[in-house]
Amino acid sequence: MSEKTIAVFFYGLFMDESLLASKGIRPSSAAIGHLEGYGIRIGSRATLVREHGNRAHGVLMMLQAKDVEALYSDESVADYVSEPVSVVLSDGSPASAICYNLPEQKLEGKNVDYARSLLSLAGELGLPADYVEQIRAQAT
Repeated sequence: MSEKTIAVFFYGLFMDESLLASKGIRPSSAAIGHLEGYGIRIGSRATLVREHGNRAHGVLMMLQAKDVEALYSDESVADYVSEPVSVVLSDGSPASAICYNLPEQKLEGKNVDYARSLLSLAGELGLPADYVEQIRAQAT
């Protein structure tokens, strides 16, 4: 019996396939994309918030459902909630996925190290310069 795979849109450090591999998680595919109507906020960790006219960039990955469950059972991300999203892939095609977000009222603190790591990763992934600048503004 094959394991169920699901599409997950990542926008924080989980976009880093080597970080996922260190947790024993290997996506079967990964593609750059974005969500319309969302902006990124960085507190202790990152989350996306609904924001008309903005765009949040990240990576759409196909993962085994059990791996996603294990990833989000970690205490540091246990408050994140999944929601269905429509991802626009870099070629313009749409894809349905789930995205885990921290409810905005739980966003607190500031984690400059996290923000700087995300800034570096966004640059490595070639995310758009204006989006990288949004992250940079939260990394100081």
